[in-house]
Order: sequence, then structure tokens, then C-alpha cells
Amino acid sequence: MNEIKLYNRWSTNVEVNDPGLKNYINLKPVIVPRNSHGRHAKKKFYKSNMNIVERLMNHLFVPGHKGKRHKLTSGKCVGKSFNAYDTVKECFEIIEKKTKKNPVEVFVRALENAALREEVSSYQMGSIIARKAVVTSPQRRVDLALRYFVQGTYKRSFKSKRSLAQCLAEEILAAYNNSKDSNAIQEKERLEREAEGAR
Repeated sequence: MNEIKLYNRWSTNVEVNDPGLKNYINLKPVIVPRNSHGRHAKKKFYKSNMNIVERLMNHLFVPGHKGKRHKLTSGKCVGKSFNAYDTVKECFEIIEKKTKKNPVEVFVRALENAALREEVSSYQMGSIIARKAVVTSPQRRVDLALRYFVQGTYKRSFKSKRSLAQCLAEEILAAYNNSKDSNAIQEKERLEREAEGAR
């Protein structure tokens, strides 16, 4: 039987090296990664059953969102699943051309590099707010890495002549190389520095 390949081009038979993320980066074979239409919204942890490329596409719909506010409006991105599909496909083509490697493997390695391990949690102690370093759960590690990839991509492409696919490819390649040029790597290091100070 023929192997099912992503976009009918790239194998998803990739090993996840980080043991903490092994159960949360799903690489089950799909030809067409399409958005989930919210089918996992009400079930806890079910998003881990979705292909990781499909989850990246879902994050592309709301890239400007940061915390409880929109720093940059991203309303024009919402609901355009074919745009997200084409963006990710074009991005993977750019990555393949630059690295001569399977882009799915490059993306998984970038995700492992960008997944933070520790962050700060605030809690009330009497009349003061105390901050404490906590270990980040694996599900949240993947979610935050995907969010920072997409926010960095949107920041790069905002008022720029480069396409969203080119900026996404640059962001993933920078994270793959553990470079400070990556927004995800910058955010990871910032949060881990904060956690170290609150330990």
C-alpha cells in the first residue's frame, strides 16, 4: 500500500525527539490538512489528536491576538481556510528548497526548539500578588510555540512586501536553527528568564 503523504508530497513519518512532546505532536498521515471546524472545541485535550500541520493552519486564522487584546488587527485572516492551506503549502516548499530536507521534520524540530519549559504564574498571598516559577504542561508548550510562530510571522509580514508564506518559512527556519531572529525563540527565552528570576 502506498504511503499517505502530506499535500501528497511530504512524508509525516518523523520521529519526535522531545519525550515530553511525543504524545502532543500528532503526525498521523493526512493528505489534506483542513481546519477542524471547532469539532474539538468542547473536548479537553482532543486537539492533540489533530495533525500538527492542521493546528498550525488553525492558528493562522487569528495571528494578531496577544493576551486579552489585539495589538494588530487580524480580522482579515479569519475563515479563509484555503488561504491558510496555500500559505502552509508554499511555506513548506520554501523550506524544502532552502534546506533540502523534509519540511515536516524541519517544522517538528523548530517546534521542539521553541517549546518553553518553564514560565511564571501569579497568585495572591494575603494582600500581595506573588510570582512563582512553574513547569509548563506539554499541551501548553505546543500551543504557545504555535502561537509565537504565527505572531512572529504576522509581525514580519505586516506592511511588508514579503508574503505570509515567506515570513512563516523564515520564522520556522530561524527556530529550527535556534536563532534569536525567531519570535518564538525570543519569547521562550524571555519567559524562561522571568521564571528563573521568580524561582
